[in-house]
Amino acid sequence: MYRVAVDVGGTFTDIVLQNEETGSIYVTKVPSTTSDQSIGLMHGIKKVCQEVGIELSQIKTIIHGTTVATNAVLEGKGAKVGLLTTAGFEQVLHVARSWTPAPISAWIGFLKPEPLADLVNTRGVRERVTASGEVHHELDEDDIREQIIDLYSQGIESLTISLINSYSNPVHENRIKEIAQSINPDIPVTISYDILPEFREYERTLTTVMNSYVRPPMQRYLTNIEEKVNAEKMDSRVSIVRSDGGLMSIPAAATRPVHTMLSGPSGGVTASAMIGNQIGHKNVISFDMGGTSTDVSLTYNGVPKVARETKVGVFPVKAPSLEVETVGAGGGSIAHVPPSGALRVGPQSAGSEPGPACYGRGGTEPTVTDANVVLGYLPPSLVGGEMSLDVEASKQAVSKVADKLGIDLYRAAKGIYDIVNENMYGAIRVVSVEKGHDPRQFALVALGGAGPLHGNALGNLSGTFPVIVPPTPGVLSALGFLQSDIRNEYSKTFIRILSELDQETLVDELQVLGNDARNWLQDEGVSADRQIVNHEVDVRYYRQGHEIAIQVDLQELVEQGLTLIKNKFDEIHENIYGFKMDIDIEVVNLRAVSIGKVASPTIPASEPSNSDASHAVIDPNHEAYFDGEFVKTPLYDRDLLQPNNVVSGPAIVTQKDSTTLVLPGFAATVDKYMNLLISKEV
Repeated sequence: MYRVAVDVGGTFTDIVLQNEETGSIYVTKVPSTTSDQSIGLMHGIKKVCQEVGIELSQIKTIIHGTTVATNAVLEGKGAKVGLLTTAGFEQVLHVARSWTPAPISAWIGFLKPEPLADLVNTRGVRERVTASGEVHHELDEDDIREQIIDLYSQGIESLTISLINSYSNPVHENRIKEIAQSINPDIPVTISYDILPEFREYERTLTTVMNSYVRPPMQRYLTNIEEKVNAEKMDSRVSIVRSDGGLMSIPAAATRPVHTMLSGPSGGVTASAMIGNQIGHKNVISFDMGGTSTDVSLTYNGVPKVARETKVGVFPVKAPSLEVETVGAGGGSIAHVPPSGALRVGPQSAGSEPGPACYGRGGTEPTVTDANVVLGYLPPSLVGGEMSLDVEASKQAVSKVADKLGIDLYRAAKGIYDIVNENMYGAIRVVSVEKGHDPRQFALVALGGAGPLHGNALGNLSGTFPVIVPPTPGVLSALGFLQSDIRNEYSKTFIRILSELDQETLVDELQVLGNDARNWLQDEGVSADRQIVNHEVDVRYYRQGHEIAIQVDLQELVEQGLTLIKNKFDEIHENIYGFKMDIDIEVVNLRAVSIGKVASPTIPASEPSNSDASHAVIDPNHEAYFDGEFVKTPLYDRDLLQPNNVVSGPAIVTQKDSTTLVLPGFAATVDKYMNLLISKEV
């Protein structure tokens, strides 16, 4: 039987098919269908099945990373949301954290974005629960019924309930949900206790509102997928990828779509960590360069970093996600010359419709892809010869930039290439240098359709070597989905000073959360032998503003006592900030992370050969532009390369899903797992 992973990007939809018995991997790409991503998804699945020669009925699992929820927020195309909160706190989304972006607040007026739930659709609820969970003021059910009926008459499509202290006792939120569903069961209702049962009312309310905002479009999209799968009579389990790299079922994703906001980028991070561990580089920086944007992430000691808060556009969302820095730099990024006269690249993108000029679909704007074509870095065809590139169209597009700058065509194209590399280098510094890591102590994994074209240059800028180009870089995010486990989290706010906390009480609280996590795994159909539950404690110095998540083993906690938490926190705090303090430590949140292990593909080792790669040359006379002139840059067919082969730069390695550029003075060595390892030539 087979599993298929689907990663929908802004330009292409990537498909990876795995034979569960042999472990064999098959890949393909199709253009994304922005109007309805499920069309491209099914088109890609059919295409890979035809290429491999199997029936759709042989696919038992579909794993899908989606950008539907993210796009709904970025494009402002979510639902009309109604918000119910405790009376007196109706402006919670407007007050926010009184924060403005640092580079702007000093000298440019910051235009505050409109909240995802309008104030006219926000109502105050007559109720009050204390921070300790006691009911201080009973819920006025007659009043809330009138409020809901009024909101529904305004045409809201989704309802959010986020009461001020509901994290400590959800009794009123649950009751309001019952009342709302009795009035109109067709309008989805989201309560904050189900999404984020933790303190800090702004983050909790915003995250819950965002879940409501993207819930209707996500439900429509998931329904479209189910209908297409059923229409093809496929008996396949469909799993949606979470932002933290885990998997969730369609019902879970339909209810909690906020956990899929960074669904797509997580696959590349997961796969990069797996490849780094496999070849002995536990510290890796991955950059996933697609058609629209580039996602950069850091893996330290073999484990990708999980953030408890991320950003979608300008909105801080408190949902677990792999730590990813995104910049508007991709193959489709448009180069332009603003009135200042300085060349700029992105963040605007040509996308897939019409796409770069060289695609021949009506695009006329100069893009990064067009610059690569002009420079000779991209051969005249893509996707294994299925897509021919229009070189003349690229030259005409890039000429617009050259004419405005008053320079020749090739210098303009090289300028576009260099600037987009600098943009991505900035993202690498954010995840490494700004977090206390030296990028020179990491390897760089280049993935995405455009990543290997820029990997060598980025490695040179950051000093990050070797540059690792996996066997299937263009679809590595989709391959990473096949590594994903079923995952969910259960948490609660539990504020106690550690020195005054009873060890048995803490263990009991963690065990309750752990039981909830195990019950969820059982509901998801995960057998007991594949269930893992990890426990975490969020800790901070007393009255500190931010906390650090620490993973604890319950057995060790019982044996060593609460000093285990203090010692771990001091060590981590000193590593991150360079110091520790001899003051009280405060426990803030407790968490249980449920993991259901799934069978993951392994990349087999190949038989070694010698260093001679001449047999893989398919065009010895190809030329590319370096240092102000065109020089011979042989084209290699990656499918013909063997372990230990060495490709000396300048050279271009072509394959179906991507193209790798090896710069002069560098060499790419093929390892036993068929990765290209680019380093300075000795």
